[in-house]
Amino acid sequence: MINRRMFTATALASLAAPAIVNAQAKTPFVLPEQFNPRFVRIKKGPKPGSLIVVPREHFLYFITEERKAIRYGVGVGRAGLEFKGIATIDVKKEWPTWRPTNEMIEREPRTYARFKDNDYVQPGGKGNPLGARALYLFQNGRDTYFRIHGTTQPQSIGRSVSNGCIRMINSHVIDLYKRVPIGATVRVL
Repeated sequence: MINRRMFTATALASLAAPAIVNAQAKTPFVLPEQFNPRFVRIKKGPKPGSLIVVPREHFLYFITEERKAIRYGVGVGRAGLEFKGIATIDVKKEWPTWRPTNEMIEREPRTYARFKDNDYVQPGGKGNPLGARALYLFQNGRDTYFRIHGTTQPQSIGRSVSNGCIRMINSHVIDLYKRVPIGATVRVL
């Protein structure tokens, strides 16, 4: 007989597949074990349904109940570009569209040349840098332009290399997306 705990454990195990094929590489990417999702105990305080991101450790915690969470490995913003503070998830999108910010285009003109001096928006899909799902961070009803999203660069998990967003393996962000309600609080330490 399948109970809730067995179902949840099986679902998480399927997310933790050892080899994730990088669309841009010939060899499979193997996610380091510590960045696979797992249930963990946490300190008392955070409310169920909220998220905590600890960039220096490269972990995101989704609080499931008092003192319990699911921990996911993440990639975060490089020095000077990271988001810190409290936000809410006001928008969620499946296969989101994407356009780099003007600051990103200015910082890396060669990387984002196709976006310069136009209004092009990259459609959602497998080649989109936001991956399979995106959770949009807002403060006081305003978009911060920071996201928790999937990635086409799974090797960035466990590293501080993004333009500020919080990256996740696509299968992990799909799992998180289903769990996180609109209005959820996100605290990035």
